[in-house]
Amino acid sequence: MTILHIDSSINGENSASRTLSRSIIDQLKTAEWGEQVVTRDLVSEPLPHLTLDAFADTSVLDEFLAADTVVIGAPMYNFSLPTQLKAWIDRIVIAGKTFHYTANGPEGLAGGKRVIIALARGGFYDANSPAAALEHLETYLRGVFNFIGIEPEFVRADGLAISPDQRDASIKQALGETVRLAA
Repeated sequence: MTILHIDSSINGENSASRTLSRSIIDQLKTAEWGEQVVTRDLVSEPLPHLTLDAFADTSVLDEFLAADTVVIGAPMYNFSLPTQLKAWIDRIVIAGKTFHYTANGPEGLAGGKRVIIALARGGFYDANSPAAALEHLETYLRGVFNFIGIEPEFVRADGLAISPDQRDASIKQALGETVRLAA
């Protein structure tokens, strides 16, 4: 089994999404997965924004297609995903490779792959939250992966900017979820 580990937080060791994605990787390896882990840090080795020339390079797509499981650390910046992660997504959502159009609409071609996303958000964005309409990270990622035939799983650490106690409690709760995911 091959696990592709994607991190996109600019916060280094202070990053909640990096903490969670590392824990998910550790749990998967413990649960007999992870014979091979391929790591792509989109901050230390950023992908340029998509251009026609960059579009011809299939190395990122090949890496994604070769993985059995993909673990993504995804912080919310300004109500959406980091541009580093968007540059990666632009290279995996490729007509004829991960989806195609049919007379009945688009059809995902990347099914059978497990995608686990560790979300880290400073506030609360659930359906009952006053800021619910500003949540464009989870909805975008769910939509993109559904489009290519994958139902992603999420681990969420919310309210990280509310207070140090809230941050600690949220990360602790999310770390507990990482154990469940490996089961």
